[in-house]
Amino acid sequence: MLINRQVEFIPGEPVPVLGQGTWYMGENAAHRKQEVYALQLGLDLGLPLIDTAEMYAEGGAEQVVGEAIRGRRDQVFLVSKVYPHHAAGAKMKQACERSLKRLGTDYMDLYLLHWRGDIPLAETVAALEELRQSGKIRSWGVSNFDTADMEELWSLPDGERCAANQVLYHAASRGIEVDLLPWARRHQVPTMAYCPLAQGGQLRRELLTHPVIRRIAEERSVTPAQIALAWVIREDGIVAIPKAVQPQHVKDNAAAANIRLTAQELDDINKVFPAPPGKVPLDIV
Repeated sequence: MLINRQVEFIPGEPVPVLGQGTWYMGENAAHRKQEVYALQLGLDLGLPLIDTAEMYAEGGAEQVVGEAIRGRRDQVFLVSKVYPHHAAGAKMKQACERSLKRLGTDYMDLYLLHWRGDIPLAETVAALEELRQSGKIRSWGVSNFDTADMEELWSLPDGERCAANQVLYHAASRGIEVDLLPWARRHQVPTMAYCPLAQGGQLRRELLTHPVIRRIAEERSVTPAQIALAWVIREDGIVAIPKAVQPQHVKDNAAAANIRLTAQELDDINKVFPAPPGKVPLDIV
């Protein structure tokens, strides 16, 4: 499947605006085969970006990814994340090496600080730059950073090398639109949207069963989840990384990348899921 819309985390190397998430993968050995197959199917369908983290199942998700990409590393844009308490000096080097071993590769395309901890940001940037210069990672970025965090990062030596910010974003959680997303666009930092279909529970049900979302989906003969994904990636500079294990969900996600919502459809969604009128705390799960 050809996905026409793309984003560049590394200059000159575009990747599709739909990737594959792995949160909760690797937690149950009985699901391993299905999880590996889902990721491989996604690669077959043109979804090369796979996002994981050392936190997910304490390395279990990285092991699933490693199995899925074995023999296909050159087809993958591989993203992983480091714990905040590993985010400097020798601890980061060791964490990166452990992730690489679980992933079965000698480099990552993008390595993210999972969230801010107690380690000074300057030390984290220095360690990430050392990894980049050594070839262990090709680029680095952050996750769960709000505008003030990004401004602080930009004030540091090499801080402007940040290639991405991964944050929660979906139609029912639009706080980043107030100032973080405009900041990212001004500084040409791509945004990776995690939980683009909301994180389970009541909020996810409210999003995917809302009459407006369902009506638009029915009119287009697609699923509500596909409409919700199309909404997240409606503008340039945003990549969504939904997790899927069921083969049909993987296929639906890939197909959603080429859905372009009309101005009227966007207006209808925005009326029932409005952006906040002012700054709100960054939504994190």
